[in-house]
Amino acid sequence: QVQLVESGGGLVQAGGSLRLSCAASGRIFRGGWFRQAPGKERESVATIRWNSGSTYYADSVKGRFTISRDNAKNTVYLQMNSLKPEDTAVYFCAARNNDYSPWGYWGQGTQVTVSS
Repeated sequence: QVQLVESGGGLVQAGGSLRLSCAASGRIFRGGWFRQAPGKERESVATIRWNSGSTYYADSVKGRFTISRDNAKNTVYLQMNSLKPEDTAVYFCAARNNDYSPWGYWGQGTQVTVSS
């Protein structure tokens, strides 16, 4: 069982930056960040394969967000730049054991609010 602990959310003005962190208690195959805005479904933002570092980004965040991982700290990061009000959501860290299994591990969520 892997536990994920997130940190780094907050309130920022449009155009600003935030970095989210997600510390994992064990090894994972792929880590990811998802978000859910009020009244909307949860959506994938970015994912990273732990061993290779290969990444995936939603079109809405390409060029603005960067996902990365620190092997020594077993931590996944999401650097968010040029934030927009539409990025406001609860952001969740998630992990999976392989690309054929569901996202079985989830963090508690952290609020990101971008003011205009």
